[in-house]
Amino acid sequence: MKKWLIALSMLFTLGANGVVLADDTTPATAPPAAVSTAAAPAATAAPTTQAAAAPAAAPTPIDKGDTTWMLISTALVIMMTIPGLALFYGGLVRTKNMLSMMTQVFVIFCLISVLWMVYGYSFAFTDGGSLNNWIGGASRVFMHGLNPQDVLAATETYTKGVYIPEIVFMVFQMTFAAITVALVVGGLAERVKFSALLVFSVLWFTFAYLPISHMVWFWGGPSSYQAPSGFLFGKGALDFAGGSVVHINSGIAALMGAIVLGKRIGYGKEPMAPHSMVMTMIGASLLWVGWFGFNAGSNLEAAYPAVLAMGNTIIATAAAALTWMFIEWLLRGKPTLLGVVSGAVAGLVAVTPASGFVGLMGALVLGMVVATVCYWSVNSLKKMLGYDDALDAFGVHAVGGIVGSIGTGILVNPALGGTGVFDYGANKVAAYVLHDQLISQFWDIGVTIVWSGVVSFVLFKLIDMTMGLRVSADDEREGLDITSHGERAYDM
Repeated sequence: MKKWLIALSMLFTLGANGVVLADDTTPATAPPAAVSTAAAPAATAAPTTQAAAAPAAAPTPIDKGDTTWMLISTALVIMMTIPGLALFYGGLVRTKNMLSMMTQVFVIFCLISVLWMVYGYSFAFTDGGSLNNWIGGASRVFMHGLNPQDVLAATETYTKGVYIPEIVFMVFQMTFAAITVALVVGGLAERVKFSALLVFSVLWFTFAYLPISHMVWFWGGPSSYQAPSGFLFGKGALDFAGGSVVHINSGIAALMGAIVLGKRIGYGKEPMAPHSMVMTMIGASLLWVGWFGFNAGSNLEAAYPAVLAMGNTIIATAAAALTWMFIEWLLRGKPTLLGVVSGAVAGLVAVTPASGFVGLMGALVLGMVVATVCYWSVNSLKKMLGYDDALDAFGVHAVGGIVGSIGTGILVNPALGGTGVFDYGANKVAAYVLHDQLISQFWDIGVTIVWSGVVSFVLFKLIDMTMGLRVSADDEREGLDITSHGERAYDM
């Protein structure tokens, strides 16, 4: 009996020490658009003969209100892709390709969600060591350190000492990756082979999206602002919610795909009008509502910059929609719903990098300017260069993203109602220098265009040479709904 009591006593002592070791974690910063603090195991085990266990580390203070806001924002961005983008793109294609377009968007969302959790998040938002300028590391591969017991894994927002659970941040950023890849199909619509699209999505996500998101958004966060950052973040580029990471990136890829694929059969000779502007308008409306999570959620906390981003997302979008409508009315005699929703999306794109940095009147001006430029790119530039960007992914997203990025660099100026750029070292807003900030923005634009353009073109060409990128002429004429998926969107 005495032996059993001694054994039980030893087990109890070991168990108590094990609990202490499991809780004895120290937050270690590793950033994103904020900073990740991951629970790290104790370096050495305390000896069982120790008279008293060391006190457990205090848990990272998680803000419940900010966490709630991020849960809502994440759901809103999911809604942007499925069903928002699927309906928006689906209505713009011809009837025979409606179901294929919705299938492509939905499957890409599923595919990127899995890849993000397997390795994407890690290579986008952790320290990459000697390669940190360009890409992250493998410390979060297979969600290592983000198990349910890792309760101390947290992400610091843009305010020092304010945290949300890292899993929330991880899923929020996953939705950005998914919609970025899905946007590319706008340039490939009605002629791309489904299997080739999936292969491209995996490769482009890996070699284009992950490096660019890391270069633009990875930093040490408020508590470790001097830690190594991504290359473009270090250059001072401002991209609040994805002007370059999402829109320029995907728009350039769509252009490369349109060039490699070639024009649709009958392009410029046969009518290729949208088959359902009702679907497109519903999709555009869901995109606009979801964009509040996209932009305001990118602040990572329910604070004033989120409120500013929400206001800017309203005013820039409305101004762009009206501007496009009046230009079209003036030049073509009638205002169309297609023009109104195209303008709205252009406004959403342009305000994305600017949403937390510019004042409300700055957003109004930005919306008017981007609608004018994108109207020209969609109606004139495309004809001049002769490419078939079927759903104007390049004309609206890449061009609008470029306008938004440049506009952010100008309108962030406090003298123009902007917020300025906060200097965490000096703990105040830094002095604004137009020349310096524009150089930073052009670094962001230039690197994104070149990186995405080269990677996209090479991938499209390799896929085309190995497995074929485009469906057969007969399949294209019959429509991808039947030939690729054996279903129809409508049975009438």
